[in-house]
Amino acid sequence: MIPLPQKNQLPKYEDLSGEQKYFLNQAQQYQELMMMYNCAVKEVRTKLEILNDDLSAKNERNPIEFISSRIKKPLSVAKKLQKYGQDITVESVEKYINDVAGIRVICSFIDDIYLVANMLIQQDDITLIKVKDYIKAPKENGYRSLHLIVEVPVFFSDKKKPMRVEVQIRTIAMDFWASLEHELKYKKDISQEAEIMEELKGCADVISETDLKMLNIRNKIKRNQTTDFSKMNQLTKSDFSILN
Repeated sequence: MIPLPQKNQLPKYEDLSGEQKYFLNQAQQYQELMMMYNCAVKEVRTKLEILNDDLSAKNERNPIEFISSRIKKPLSVAKKLQKYGQDITVESVEKYINDVAGIRVICSFIDDIYLVANMLIQQDDITLIKVKDYIKAPKENGYRSLHLIVEVPVFFSDKKKPMRVEVQIRTIAMDFWASLEHELKYKKDISQEAEIMEELKGCADVISETDLKMLNIRNKIKRNQTTDFSKMNQLTKSDFSILN
């Protein structure tokens, strides 16, 4: 076993080589950047929790079932930079990757997704950077979710810095499907992969229909006009027009 160096045996910074100093500086900068992203997640998450509490008090119903968050792991960050053909540096992380900090918001109904999204981006300190609506235009494999890239100012001890956060908003059913698809996607040596993917696509379509049926049932209970596919299209275009 190789003995670990004692504290007083560690080299001083000024004695390090140029490469060692660069690596150490990059490591420190990366750690600080991840701290900033973590703070940005806290800022946006708090906003969402306040919105949920406010809507609950006014409507006697929580549109948000639960919220989860994550910061991308270093290996995932490095792989994404390689995919983009960029150098693996701290500067590249902040410049080229928008989803280092991520928040997932799970709602009960489809219209809650757009309600929460609109209320979030209408706040005067939130800047909408990008929208991908995979509910109106699902991915080929059946994936459905609303993705927002937002920028929020975060106040630190010596500065104010705008930080980007990806917010994914979906229903419980959409999240259930996405979790299973993600798990199966990364399993190796799967036989009949094409058949399985086709079955997953069929499940995604069934789940989408179920989401709409559940929305119809809720509207009937509220004695509102039932929502069909054409009305859902009107809902997403009118209630979410601020994103276009």
